[in-house]
Amino acid sequence: MTLGRFAPSPTGVLHLGNLRTALASWLSARKAGGRWLIRMEDVDGPRCRRDLGEAQLRDLAVLGLESDGPVLWQSGRSAAYREALAALQRADRLYPCLCTRKDLQLLASAPHLEDGLRPYPGRCRDRAWEGFDRALRLRLPPGEVAWQDLLLGAQVDDPGALTGDPLLFRRDGCFAYHLAVVVDDGAQGVTEVVRGVDLRSVTATQVRLQEALGLPRPAYAHLGLVAAPDGGRLGKRAGALGLGSLASQGIPVLELVGWLGWSLGCQDRSEPCTAADLIAAFDWARVPKGEVRVPGAWS
Repeated sequence: MTLGRFAPSPTGVLHLGNLRTALASWLSARKAGGRWLIRMEDVDGPRCRRDLGEAQLRDLAVLGLESDGPVLWQSGRSAAYREALAALQRADRLYPCLCTRKDLQLLASAPHLEDGLRPYPGRCRDRAWEGFDRALRLRLPPGEVAWQDLLLGAQVDDPGALTGDPLLFRRDGCFAYHLAVVVDDGAQGVTEVVRGVDLRSVTATQVRLQEALGLPRPAYAHLGLVAAPDGGRLGKRAGALGLGSLASQGIPVLELVGWLGWSLGCQDRSEPCTAADLIAAFDWARVPKGEVRVPGAWS
């Protein structure tokens, strides 16, 4: 049975790109007769707020997207992440990393991805084990990873070249994104991950971590991003359009859902509807692969 999930970080308002991803994930699970879960990725304590997560849940409910089980908050999952780190250490897959952000800026020439510089050049790879009280990285094996993306088709990446050995535990005591997402997908039995194409480049790295922990590999679908009317990037920190700001402009929820459905290939034109109205028409073969721009009237 298909088990999909939507896993936002509670650091701001969900913008249209987030809502489109949530709807696509929900539709895919519903079309397959499966279940759909919401997970709050609040493992990064300093940046995440419970009240923002609750607001995100309310926005999703307004669109008709509610979890089929209890919402999992990563901030309560420390024991599971520590257990995973211990298993990796027993398998001799972890090593301590003493590199600072300044060190990485000097060592790496790759562009920025999510929370740091990549690829990590392996400066600390030969360090002796020093315990769980410092930053820890996963020692990646060489070789490429292939997968069949539900939207993009056949994909092949070398995780070592793209990310280098990923950080799993940070110097500030926080568990890193890669560890938390892989452990929780495995624990929840997630079989399908739908997310933005900006995260496609970390898929191979996460597959290697799944293999190291003996976890199954879910299917992946990477959606094109939603851009502002001028082609600029939508983002929480840039004050991107969210459900509240659209409502303040007088844009009905059903109109918003209809536009999202049209952007996912479920309608020939943008017409007001509910999320449930779109289930029968959802098909990955009809979903556009490229960028989608927000209507100019909504900006």
